[in-house]
Amino acid sequence: MSPKQHNRQYDLVVYGATGYTGRYTARYVTTHLPTNLRWAVAGRSQAKLEAVAAECAKLHPDRLPPAVEVVGRPEGPSARAEEDELAGLARKTFILITTVGPYGRLGEPAFRACAENGTHYLDVTGEVPFVARMLRRYEAAAAASGALMFPQIGIESAPPDLVAFALASAVRARYAASPTADVVVSLHQLKGGPSGGTIASALGLLENFSLSEVRAAYAPYALSPVPAPTRRPPRPEASLLSRLTGLVTVPHLGLLTTSPAGATDAAYVQRSWGLLSSLPSRRETQAYGPNFSFREYMRPPRGGGWLSGFATHLFLMVLGLVMATPVLRSLAKRWVGMQPGQGPEAETAEKDELEYRAVATRDGGNGEKVLCRAGYKGSAYYFTGILAAEAAATILQEDLDLPGGVYTAACLGQPYIDRLERAGFRIETWPLEEKGWGDDM
Repeated sequence: MSPKQHNRQYDLVVYGATGYTGRYTARYVTTHLPTNLRWAVAGRSQAKLEAVAAECAKLHPDRLPPAVEVVGRPEGPSARAEEDELAGLARKTFILITTVGPYGRLGEPAFRACAENGTHYLDVTGEVPFVARMLRRYEAAAAASGALMFPQIGIESAPPDLVAFALASAVRARYAASPTADVVVSLHQLKGGPSGGTIASALGLLENFSLSEVRAAYAPYALSPVPAPTRRPPRPEASLLSRLTGLVTVPHLGLLTTSPAGATDAAYVQRSWGLLSSLPSRRETQAYGPNFSFREYMRPPRGGGWLSGFATHLFLMVLGLVMATPVLRSLAKRWVGMQPGQGPEAETAEKDELEYRAVATRDGGNGEKVLCRAGYKGSAYYFTGILAAEAAATILQEDLDLPGGVYTAACLGQPYIDRLERAGFRIETWPLEEKGWGDDM
């Protein structure tokens, strides 16, 4: 499919291409996106960017190599000068992918530049308060300029968002356009270590956002453009033991515990629900339903027993305490050896594995259920690069019928899922009555 016509110098710029995730993204663009793509790598260091460009040329000598764009030179321009440089870069490109984080500290100038200059934007943040802040400050600018903004389209939180989309689509297709009442996702398999950038983002969350801002961003349906459903599926009251241990048992998913990304992914999926129910081009065929709810848990590691599930929950509670306490946070930063720009070695990362299992319940009828299994084998950060690059390709080549604004992965729809499946992200749905989980993917 031919790319959209535009008057920009580049089709795509990867900003932050010398970082850990940025390098993976540039490699994937090099080896999988169209060879006539006009693109560039951007960042602070001319020498490092030229090294990335040279690596790309070796990976695929027969394609157009990336140009190099230096933004924010190492000698340290003023904040205003760097903002002007980013605005100039945004005006040069049709799409900008930024992997420069922590986003709460470093991400706003790129978001603003794209929103104000009609440049389509993608990032891979997991910082929900950053997304909430950008919505408040720049959603109107994006709507006015025509920019399609897709924050948080990496491993947090595109995969569970696409799982929810696929399940709602399957319920609608099988049961006479029925809505979906409830989606429960289990992070069934998570094998892989964090990068230095991920650690820095987590530990720095309350340095870049106030506690009240964090609480407001994570409130139910806080990011949705429409109010929360007034009627949601009834759930059994959590027992005191469940609240203390984090352990729950979900039919067809088994014993589960607290997911490290559960609140982050829920905020994102709830925004998708609101967008798909209110967008004229989506609400008739893709809306999930007026009573939709979403929950995410995690299968306990190391065999899935209650002890490992409780240990996971306890670890996450302690991590939250560390993040909220300046002294403990400072000690943790000293203890962590990995810095932003660093991550697991390639040989180790290739053994990463990610799998989701999920159950959707039909709204109405007899409570029919649809199952979903989705997963990817390989580096989690390379997968994030895939998610961002294929989203860019979808924007560049598909007719999305979206006005300017701030969107989610689900708004890219089935064409995006199809691209990801070709890239190795396996996603399958089927009615519960047909079969159970069967063999692993």
